[in-house]
Amino acid sequence: MTESTLIENPVNPTNATTPVNPTYGLVVLDMAGTTVADGGLVERAFSAAAERLGEDPATMIDYVRATMGESKISVFRHLFGGDEQRAQQANLAFEEAYGELVSGGLIAPIPGAAEAVATLKEQGRTVVLTTGFARVTQDAILDALGWRDLVELTLCPADAGGRGRPYPDMVLAALLRTGAVDDVRRIAVAGDTSYDMLSGSRAGAGLVAGVLTGAHGESALEEHGATHVLASIAELPALLRELEA
Repeated sequence: MTESTLIENPVNPTNATTPVNPTYGLVVLDMAGTTVADGGLVERAFSAAAERLGEDPATMIDYVRATMGESKISVFRHLFGGDEQRAQQANLAFEEAYGELVSGGLIAPIPGAAEAVATLKEQGRTVVLTTGFARVTQDAILDALGWRDLVELTLCPADAGGRGRPYPDMVLAALLRTGAVDDVRRIAVAGDTSYDMLSGSRAGAGLVAGVLTGAHGESALEEHGATHVLASIAELPALLRELEA
């Protein structure tokens, strides 16, 4: 039995481009680097946090770049050798520094991102935004962009039991919280990092799309589970419609 026989895809007879019950009924999108352009603010905030704690950011920046997309508290736990108090201090300093940069107007939507989300919703899909940041930082980004009402659900690691990417928890939490689909293969995940790809593939998502607007390139995205690589999130609605045609 093929996958196409396992997952039904009824189509509106009056408009073949808009599925009534689309195969990919739940779309889980990363924020920074995927839907949000932050101009390298993660590295700037990390450097500021390290300096506030009297650390040399130059000794840690390579690891930070390699783990883009991972929950930030997990990154700091690794960098400080499991010293939970030090990791929590660093994470708080990072979130404060990032929030200050966001408040300074240094973020913007990825071109076409908001329009892509609107189109995905028009196609009958439920869209969820996820992040590796803490809730306070995620909310600051949403407020800065005027995106509070853009989607019905936003998730940070704390909303999914505390584990961020590369664990599958936020993707699965999106499924459980929305009830949008009845099969993990009907989930589409999109992100700009290797950890986004791992998270999507480990959750069993039927489509895991890497985008080239953020941290990692095509080879890294494909190596870690991308089924498709797109120039930007703006291409995702057309890809899903094409696959469901």
